[in-house]
Amino acid sequence: MTADAPLTLDDYVVGIRRCDRTVIGKALTLVESTRLDHRELAQQLVAALLPFTGKAQRIGITGVPGAGKSTLIDTLGSHLTGAGHQVAVLAVDPSSTRKLSIDPQAFIRPSPTSGTLGGVTRATREAMAVVEAAGFDVVLVETVGVGQSETAVANMVDCFVVLMLARTGDQLQGIKKGVLELADVIAVNKADGENATEASRAARELSDAMHLIQPPDAIWQPLALTCSGLTGDGVEQLWAEVQRHHAVMEEAGEIQARRARQQVDWMWSMVNDQLLSRLQSSEAVRQIADQVQDDVRSAQTTASLAAAKILKAFDSQ
Repeated sequence: MTADAPLTLDDYVVGIRRCDRTVIGKALTLVESTRLDHRELAQQLVAALLPFTGKAQRIGITGVPGAGKSTLIDTLGSHLTGAGHQVAVLAVDPSSTRKLSIDPQAFIRPSPTSGTLGGVTRATREAMAVVEAAGFDVVLVETVGVGQSETAVANMVDCFVVLMLARTGDQLQGIKKGVLELADVIAVNKADGENATEASRAARELSDAMHLIQPPDAIWQPLALTCSGLTGDGVEQLWAEVQRHHAVMEEAGEIQARRARQQVDWMWSMVNDQLLSRLQSSEAVRQIADQVQDDVRSAQTTASLAAAKILKAFDSQ
């Protein structure tokens, strides 16, 4: 392998297994690419890495706007590397993870944010496989937005942490959005200074509210705690709660069962994403798409009949 030569599949696998950060970076660029030749190589790479994955703890982190996700991830990640873990972070804003960015036991990569939600989800899942195969034993995945993004991340991790704020009514807003229904652990962040008392009150209210919400797994009842990404207070307790969740779920066989369900979900997500891509690039569909859309807009046909017409054109090619 020369400096300018493209990496082969073996080059990627060997480099990743050696935790060569240059090769890891190139592999992550590869799995994020939508080019057909890159996709083929990326699929081969993920398949080759599969035997070396599965040992890491996969943690998703989301939060209401202003909840301080990046700061908390920086503090939590530093706590974990200090405890001997190797931490990989897929972060929305890597520039906010200042301590981790210079930590030799950490690897930070911007979360894929461009393309369809399905494409972003695929790239994130494959990125997780790369860093796990490189030997990172904790993978932190930050959500890239609101709405479907949280569901996508919750469906690829072992534990989903939701960050809330006190004093703003955000905990109720979160319940309305259904985000808390996905939560395995809830943390009221920025529980420092004059906010500490109100954060504790909010955590109690959230814990009470969780009894009204069906927990994601019957054997686990999520509770809310407080923490501060700024001062580090409560971060050790937050990690202890994540570990408690992992122990309970593992003892019940739910970690492996959850991952198996996630793999099946991933398969169908890939099918849906690729079918939509093929349909949109179909010449037969493109020939009628504008007219069909115009007919729907002008109420000349119904959406269901229009959809049937497009699918018939796709099937007939």
